[in-house]
Amino acid sequence: MFLIRFQTAVLVAAIFSLSHTLVGDAAAQDWPQWRGPNRDGVLSKEIKPAADGPTLLWSAEIGSGYSGPTVSQGRVLVMDRVTEPEQTERVHCFDQQSGKKIWTHQYAAAYEGVGYPAGPRASVTIDGDKAWTLGTMGHAFCLDVKDGTVLWEMNFNQKYNIVANKRMPIWGLSASPLLVDSNVVFHVGGSDGACLVALDRDSGKEVWRALDDRAQYAAPVLMDHGMKKSIVCWTGDSVSALEPDTGKTIWRFPFKPRNMPIGIATPVVNQGHVFVTSFYDGSLLLKVNDDGNGVTKVWSAVGDNERKTKSLQSIISTPIWIDDHLYGVDSYGELRCLVAKTGERVWENLDAVPKARWSTIHFVRNGTQGETTWMFNERGEILLCNLNPSGYQEQSRHKILDPTEAQLRRRGGVCWSHPAFADGSIVVRNDKEIKMWKLSQ
Repeated sequence: MFLIRFQTAVLVAAIFSLSHTLVGDAAAQDWPQWRGPNRDGVLSKEIKPAADGPTLLWSAEIGSGYSGPTVSQGRVLVMDRVTEPEQTERVHCFDQQSGKKIWTHQYAAAYEGVGYPAGPRASVTIDGDKAWTLGTMGHAFCLDVKDGTVLWEMNFNQKYNIVANKRMPIWGLSASPLLVDSNVVFHVGGSDGACLVALDRDSGKEVWRALDDRAQYAAPVLMDHGMKKSIVCWTGDSVSALEPDTGKTIWRFPFKPRNMPIGIATPVVNQGHVFVTSFYDGSLLLKVNDDGNGVTKVWSAVGDNERKTKSLQSIISTPIWIDDHLYGVDSYGELRCLVAKTGERVWENLDAVPKARWSTIHFVRNGTQGETTWMFNERGEILLCNLNPSGYQEQSRHKILDPTEAQLRRRGGVCWSHPAFADGSIVVRNDKEIKMWKLSQ
């Protein structure tokens, strides 16, 4: 009898372990937040591309906006904006398999003093049955993923006097919400020490606020280093690390812009280092102390102007760090390779995207150990390439989306929204439609 019970227990444990592994593996193929599962632009599993290129699975109509799509548990969420009969921001939920719209949540959101008012900037953050959103003027919601029901809402502009105290960034609030344990963290630039604000993820009540800095556009990220977990944030005045539970400043490195806060690229965290880059202010690499409690500058570099640049002066796209090198797009679309620890330029390439002011590529590494990188450029092309110190080797290139002009009324429009990757497919959007393409074999 004991043997039977023992064998049964082992069998149950094995089944549970297998099911847990399968569920975990399936969830790992989602894209539930800005730049993927770990917010680092790295696929957990390599996509082996189909020999004949991408296959269109579905497309659906949407309005304008910079918000990149996110994908979780069979649902695709994205934000957009319409202006008739009134200025309205919307959150859409589509079925991942069919593209059928499941629900839409919309609310009045009049833009005040916002440049490039095409629509919301931030991607929706999803976890389980809840989703958290942030609109351009500071409207935040926690929504039920099942049907779009509002679980709680917050107007950051009203509560923290952002516009009234002239603290609204010229391009609006743009940083995607960051989930940390029981909190959701927003980068909003509010008054009275509320540059970053943590709310209870379930109730929406304020847990802490941090920093008197001006807001910037860069999304905060998590960093584990020196037995310490921290929130790394690049604001309009500093690069700082905060305690997730309290918002207390662990370390702060002043980094004031020469012109205006313009940092858009997400901080790149790797091997105990933090790298940031912006259009006017160049690049900065910091090294976090072994205990995680302090930081020192490794190097910084900035050119004479936006054309005469040094290491890397990116505008929209976040660079990618592979082994000992950084790869990113400079101010006019120059794809560059840098030695990460020195900023020395190894090579430059002008093939990946046409040269133009603010020309953009989004980088996603094809698996944690993958040798290739997916690159989605502003012309709506998906490229698979090898990025290494010896040069840029392109394997394939396919047009999957048309540029539109609501985001930028130059060069026939752009595709500036970050794509999502899920289950061997890519989800992309412009100002008219959202599309899902199968990439895998």
